[in-house]
Amino acid sequence: MALVTDEQVMKVLRQYNPWWRNPAAIKEDAKPQKRIAYYEALHIIKHESLKRFAVLSGARRVGKTTIMFQMIDALLEEGIAPRNILYVSFDNPIMKLVNVENVLDIYEFMYPLEGERYLFFDEIQYTENWELWMKVIYDSRKEIRMAATGSASPVLERRSTDSGTGRWTILRIPTMSFYEYCRLLQLEEPEIPERLRLTELVKLPEAELLDICDKFHPLVQHFNRYLMVGGFPELVLSEDDVYAQRILREDVVDKVIKRDVLSLFNIRNPMLMEKLFLYLCLNSTQIFSVTTAAKELENISVSTLENYMEALMMSNMIYLARPMNVGSKGALKGRPKVFIADAAIRNAVLMIDDVLSDETELGIMVETAVYKHIVSFYQGSTAQIGYFRKAKDNQKEVDVVVGLPRGKILCEVKYRANSHIPARDAIVELCREKDARIDSAFLVTKKLEDAGTAKHETKVPILRVPAIVFLYLLGRAEGKGGKM
Repeated sequence: MALVTDEQVMKVLRQYNPWWRNPAAIKEDAKPQKRIAYYEALHIIKHESLKRFAVLSGARRVGKTTIMFQMIDALLEEGIAPRNILYVSFDNPIMKLVNVENVLDIYEFMYPLEGERYLFFDEIQYTENWELWMKVIYDSRKEIRMAATGSASPVLERRSTDSGTGRWTILRIPTMSFYEYCRLLQLEEPEIPERLRLTELVKLPEAELLDICDKFHPLVQHFNRYLMVGGFPELVLSEDDVYAQRILREDVVDKVIKRDVLSLFNIRNPMLMEKLFLYLCLNSTQIFSVTTAAKELENISVSTLENYMEALMMSNMIYLARPMNVGSKGALKGRPKVFIADAAIRNAVLMIDDVLSDETELGIMVETAVYKHIVSFYQGSTAQIGYFRKAKDNQKEVDVVVGLPRGKILCEVKYRANSHIPARDAIVELCREKDARIDSAFLVTKKLEDAGTAKHETKVPILRVPAIVFLYLLGRAEGKGGKM
């Protein structure tokens, strides 16, 4: 006897697809402000000559489901028959007991359907053998277009290596950039040149650069809030920031750690996973030693710790930045830096009082935001992103290094009252090297008036640029498909 009847599945499908009865019903869930991935995903599934499915991957609450509802709204606006559009969430207890084939058979039994149809499968990793069914649908059903979401991107990528080649594209969705945050709240944009790029700021006269920075004054309060609530659309729109942090802790962190990670990665010690994530939050932006962490966390084995770290990375909860060589300076080998996926996640877990008045904590938050923005900007490119720390003098470090074919971009975060760096600082030494192949160098500062070229004599100028300006311009460039 089947655990779930066809009638039960039909009832769930009708609940999930209210536009079958009333096309205007989608308007409630399709928010007006659209993320970059919306345009990319819609382009993929509608492409006339190149058929591919789109798989959206990212942490909980980054807006994956909203993007799918916006896509459905766009299709309905174009005149696609409402019943030719199916949305299903496999996170539903009933839908977890059926597979993709069952759902498709029941859906097509419910109504007579003609022409192209569009399938939207949410949290697809919870249904068995999803990648095989997607392959079958792609190969045998030419009239079907599909988009799916998943909260564990490398899991999706690994299991789609064979089945998905040439069939679907995985789009990773990080939390919102500061630029997207401003657009979501419909804040007035600073009056700055439309095509202004970060790497071009160094060419501006200092007075002109300071004038541009001054135009960001109205956004300073919003920038501080962005660091606190993060780039989660629903929380950004909330008017209760304290409650938003609680939701972040309970719905994003707890559900991922206590449910998603456990079920997807066969984690045997849930308490250890919680302790590990707390440990990573406490040591965020620091060089990470697996051996040291294994000893401090109940003396567990290094291999177990590495497996748990991989599960957190796959679940879009952390980034690992690898050491990179720059110029002739030998770099520290083998030890990564850990970044929490969004600074607000760390804040929610540690519950630090009055974090905005703590210079050390603010520095960690902004460095996290800078790393996340850079990873998001270069997603899908051949760029290598990591950090530099000199092997023989391990106090000398550059927070973020971007490796490009033409050269490297260096970013050092000094989010404090005094951003001065000495001549012996790593970023200064590297920018003095003739053969280091440095393309651009940034010192990310706190104050809007702390902008201009650093006074050190270097082969490549080091540009001091306020964090709010750096992140806004980088997010804007990503949103408009421009260059850094």
